[in-house]
Amino acid sequence: MKRNLIIRALTAIIFVPSVLFGLFGGPFLYTILFLIILVTCSLEYYNLIFPKTEERTHIFRKYYGVFLSCILYIVVAFNFLFVNWKFEFQDLAVLILFLAFFSFIYELFRASESPFTNISLSLSGLLYIGVPMTFTLFLYFGDTPEFETHILGYWNKPEYTSHVIIGLIVMNWLNDTGAYLIGSQFGKTPLFPRISPKKTWEGTFGGVAFCLITGYIFSIYWTDIELFDWLALGIIVAIFGNLGDLVESMLKRSAGVKDSGNFLPGHGGMLDRFDAFIFLLPFAATYMYFF
Repeated sequence: MKRNLIIRALTAIIFVPSVLFGLFGGPFLYTILFLIILVTCSLEYYNLIFPKTEERTHIFRKYYGVFLSCILYIVVAFNFLFVNWKFEFQDLAVLILFLAFFSFIYELFRASESPFTNISLSLSGLLYIGVPMTFTLFLYFGDTPEFETHILGYWNKPEYTSHVIIGLIVMNWLNDTGAYLIGSQFGKTPLFPRISPKKTWEGTFGGVAFCLITGYIFSIYWTDIELFDWLALGIIVAIFGNLGDLVESMLKRSAGVKDSGNFLPGHGGMLDRFDAFIFLLPFAATYMYFF
């Protein structure tokens, strides 16, 4: 028991400052931080959906899925980091579509018994992890003066700021904390017993309260985003963060494992730590764009 606590503590001591260093260390460190998170989460995801007993058979499918997500992320990152880099949205869409079709060609020559299942699984990581993680770039770099020259320039809205991504991470963490504290003390009504028996409605409402309080505090210090928007983001975190956690629980149950990996000793895998955050990103970005 003591050994496990020591391992968990040492992991947290290394992991938390590393994330903070990436978040506050400037655009390049920020980009590298989330690229590392994208790669590790993607690898853990593909390890879950492709049987370990057939790892050699699926090695191309797994790494090809990771490659597609990385290409999407890196191209968008280059558009933000380098003003003279011109890559329009339609060019990126064509590139990703072109690369995705190699999955069909690969299955054609592999003569697999379930080729289209393999294609779907190989490309699913792009949708589940690659696209959401790319939204971290839009939410971080959206306030740069040169944004009009970058990909998806019509997203140029003054309320986009690097504070958003930091706020989402903090609220997501406090959502889990609030749900645990309230749920462990007052939780009686199961939220989704088929997937996660320990989650309760009482804990969920506790997480919502923590998110709303945090959003209010952020609105005091980060006035570039209005109070209403912070509260709306808090609700998005509480709802879709919980759904993201349940989705990953469903994934792990289908794979018959407790943790997505062991990248963080004592804490499980990287996907275990960022599952909720990744899932809520498209919803938070959509809200910031339309409202």
